Amino acid sequence: MRIAMFGYQTWGHRTLRALLDSEHEVVLVVTHPHSDHAYERIWADSVADLAAEAGIPVELRNRPDAELADRLADLAPDLVVANNWRTWLPPEIFELPKHGTLNVHDSLLPAYAGFSPLIWALLNGEKEVGVTAHLMDAELDAGPIIAQRAVEVGPRDTATDLFHRTVDLIEPLVTESLEAIASGRARPVPQDRGKATFFHKRSIEDSRIDWSWPAEDIERLVRAQSDPYPNAFTYHRGERLRITRAFVTEKTYGGTPGRVFIREGDGVVIVAGADARYGRSPGLAIEKLRTDDGVEHAATEYFRAMGGYLTRYPEG
Repeated sequence: MRIAMFGYQTWGHRTLRALLDSEHEVVLVVTHPHSDHAYERIWADSVADLAAEAGIPVELRNRPDAELADRLADLAPDLVVANNWRTWLPPEIFELPKHGTLNVHDSLLPAYAGFSPLIWALLNGEKEVGVTAHLMDAELDAGPIIAQRAVEVGPRDTATDLFHRTVDLIEPLVTESLEAIASGRARPVPQDRGKATFFHKRSIEDSRIDWSWPAEDIERLVRAQSDPYPNAFTYHRGERLRITRAFVTEKTYGGTPGRVFIREGDGVVIVAGADARYGRSPGLAIEKLRTDDGVEHAATEYFRAMGGYLTRYPEG
């Protein structure tokens, strides 16, 4: 098959690698220009560089335009393959090839369509995550499924752990899907739209800790915003603290959410939860934190005295 590829960052890089290792001909690669967005500076293996090394023509676009659509029509690919393409592809592109467009998405569709699916899934306490290859239609991440692969989420896994495990699924999934499509064995399965969920891009605001959340939810936020992602953060006496490691306490604690309370094990307990005043819920014990100068601190060393509050904003 003649294949055109749309992709970006490490997800796109792994997809292109699978295409280059296949028996199929890659006739064009389309990728985005470099971005300074916090979530696009990481996992940023270059699709453009890999294509150039392989002698494949490259087009840089933020969005496809009429000129690109015309070039694709001239190239007449049998299949378009996309992964981590960040903007909408119009029908004149995704319907152009005779086999359509195969999109690779890092969630177990129909759940977690859209952006940052691993982070949202970890935040929500999902037991497994994965990667889906599906045929593109007019609705984002909604077309019929060709293949899926999943991995379990462990109790201490971070989004970084899940990235490494799921990105390793891309190449075998793409290879499996290409073989099924080329041989005519592909049997696309429609998504159950009643189970669909759709999530927006994450921003720095999404990393701000709300101490009225249950401690379990905040602990997952800390793991979801693991390095190199922007860390979960809070404020103490006007200084921003990035929380890099924490655990849910064994004991229950009562009081006002955000209160710096007491030591438990290797951590300092922060009262958490909207119902904290009843004293029936665990707190969040901070083990490690990072100040704005980039220095990492043990919480037991940073909080020399108990008392005071962690707040959402420096004015708190």
